[in-house]
Amino acid sequence: MFDWGFFWQAVSDVIHTFPDNLLHYGNLILYPNHMKYNPVVHFEMPYGDANRVAMFYEKAFGWKMNKTAPEYGGYVTAATTETDEKRMVKTPGTINGGFYPNSPDVPGPKTPRVIVSVEDIAAAMKDVKAAGGKVIAEPVDIPMIGKWVNFTDSEGNPVGLLQAAPRQ
Repeated sequence: MFDWGFFWQAVSDVIHTFPDNLLHYGNLILYPNHMKYNPVVHFEMPYGDANRVAMFYEKAFGWKMNKTAPEYGGYVTAATTETDEKRMVKTPGTINGGFYPNSPDVPGPKTPRVIVSVEDIAAAMKDVKAAGGKVIAEPVDIPMIGKWVNFTDSEGNPVGLLQAAPRQ
């Protein structure tokens, strides 16, 4: 039988040999010199009816739902947590998200996905391909948000990349 107590003690001993600024998450413990900070910053899910999905999440979870202007393609934003004046979440570890039309006009699989923030979307697309993923389309410019593209990972899971627009 595997001794989990011994395992976690060994992990704890290794962690405590790292400098304090390296005490973070998963891959950092295993690969302390290779961790990139590309956090999950957003979630998305498809909808069939914008009013219905907005009403559901408002009633079920108290989220603030906002149907955006037509130039944003029928997107519905979901505020799940408080944000500051720059629209950044106030509570670490929380994210906001949105809903997109379940339409053939929207590229990529019509399933829930997370969005990963990257500094350079072109470089991240190359990294995704090199790691065995598949980029679905070319990046799209989203006004005042940044560049966005979907990809599937090595297991076929849909994921998005976002290179944020410079803050004004």
